[in-house]
Amino acid sequence: MSDTFLIEYDDAEPAARAVFEEIAAARGIDPRQVNNFWKAMARHPAQMRRMWSNMKTVMVPGALDALTKELIYVAVSVTNNCEYCIASHGAQARRRGMTEEMFGELMAVVGLANETNRLATGYRVPVDDAFKVP
Repeated sequence: MSDTFLIEYDDAEPAARAVFEEIAAARGIDPRQVNNFWKAMARHPAQMRRMWSNMKTVMVPGALDALTKELIYVAVSVTNNCEYCIASHGAQARRRGMTEEMFGELMAVVGLANETNRLATGYRVPVDDAFKVP
């Protein structure tokens, strides 16, 4: 697919430009340097706004620290086979402290979970009473 579906900051509608500017301010970059995911979202400013709002709400440190959230994001992205999110959130996880050893262990857990999930589903294993939330 070509890059023609990406909307650059200078070509964006005012509503999308406002989101570009918020992202840039949060990241300390020029709005023209905002990554391709947001350039694609700029085709639909309302969805872009919603996704940015969700990202700001979910990815901030809370009960889970920022690195843990990025590691989870990478794990789900690997399972969903999203090359873009593996790359972007992998980079973010490395900036937040993920080492190669941590990445290797994360991939081992992802692989194990995917295998056991498929086996449990295929065998239709009933959930033990002890594991059920009351």
